[in-house]
Amino acid sequence: MNSNLSAIREEGFRVLVKGLGTAGAVNFLRQFENGSGNYTEERRVALADVTIDDIAENIRIRKDSKSEKLRKP
Repeated sequence: MNSNLSAIREEGFRVLVKGLGTAGAVNFLRQFENGSGNYTEERRVALADVTIDDIAENIRIRKDSKSEKLRKP
């Protein structure tokens, strides 16, 4: 069975390279790599001092900025 899985993997990569090119195939496969670290903990630490008021203010700033850009000729 292992040799069959190996053959399937090789054929799959060959088809990817044929369809996407080498760089495209590699970029496609990178999407399925396991990440590292603890996203939940890192996010908790990064956002520890952020309040709902901070978020609301950032939204207002972005909206105002987009409105200004749309008004410019």
